[in-house]
Amino acid sequence: MILWAFLSCSTETASFHDSGCATPYSYLNFGKGFMSSHCQGCHASTSPNRYGAPLSVHFDDEAAVWAWRERILERTTGESPDMPPGGGVVETELDALEDWLSCSPSH
Repeated sequence: MILWAFLSCSTETASFHDSGCATPYSYLNFGKGFMSSHCQGCHASTSPNRYGAPLSVHFDDEAAVWAWRERILERTTGESPDMPPGGGVVETELDALEDWLSCSPSH
């Protein structure tokens, strides 16, 4: 029975679950809102004042977030997190961000 359940999963799903990741987060149910609330004040291409954020670093859509995924993780949850510069992100939201960007099966 267990073998049948394993074989019925796609390779992507099986490797995702085998990696230890089990995140319910996606761009639509988490990432978009997180980026809008905590990042796009400086990292939206249409932001009137980017407060020194490089013009090439924007999080306007899911593809842009994935293009900067490693850097976002480093700057928000790495050894010396410095983003967002004003803080204000609770630990549970940072944990969810790390789960989403580290464990999403679609990327």
